[in-house]
Amino acid sequence: MKRILLSLFLLCSVFSVQAAEKSRLHSILDSGVLRVGTTGDWNPMTMKDPATNSYRGFDIDVTTELAKDLGVQVEYIATDWKTLVNGVTANKYDITGSASLNMSRAKVAGYSEPYFYLAFVPVVQKRDLDKYSDWSDFDNEQVKVAATLGTVQEKMVKDFFPNAKHIVIEAPARDFQELLAKRADVSVTSNVEAATLVDKFSQLAIVPVKEQRRPTPIAMLLPQSDQVWINYINHWVELKKTQGFFKRTAEKWGLQTSQ
Repeated sequence: MKRILLSLFLLCSVFSVQAAEKSRLHSILDSGVLRVGTTGDWNPMTMKDPATNSYRGFDIDVTTELAKDLGVQVEYIATDWKTLVNGVTANKYDITGSASLNMSRAKVAGYSEPYFYLAFVPVVQKRDLDKYSDWSDFDNEQVKVAATLGTVQEKMVKDFFPNAKHIVIEAPARDFQELLAKRADVSVTSNVEAATLVDKFSQLAIVPVKEQRRPTPIAMLLPQSDQVWINYINHWVELKKTQGFFKRTAEKWGLQTSQ
């Protein structure tokens, strides 16, 4: 029995060493590059400038700071919402920018500790504001609801409005563009993005619903099995939260948390 227990202990030790040796953390330190997957289409979290092929936003500031603390360079890798998780699992990048905590994603990918919180609101054409006052107004077959494939909103609008007509489009197109083009009556997005949309497009408005829905933490996606890398990121997030980094960065981009 003692021999069996000793063998199991040694086997577990070998697996632990091998897991540590294969960690993305060590690969990043060896290569000198942190690869970050980002969509570039979520204002003000991540926005891509096609002219310069560069990114800016809350996520970009966060991951730039992470790379600086790691002592490496950061490389941004373009992705879209439907392939965001696949990019992590296929080793196309080491981490993503902010992603809503979603239990379907958590089945195949790991998450960092949350560092920001948001909730969801409906956005419509300003001229249609008198038609809608709360969520239930959209749940009928006459209403066309837009969502982007692969986002948490895609499932959300189907849950919220089972009787509505669902218009699901693929990136790089976005749901709010269907609203702007009057091919949809409403899109549902985070309070973070909604604020930037109505500021940029004067014809859009946020419906003053009684309560924002689905308060959700956001965090970075990582390889699910790489506990060494996850632990490092979680320690980093906790340290930066304690030092006020996320609060200052959110204020820089005009973000207000839902908590």
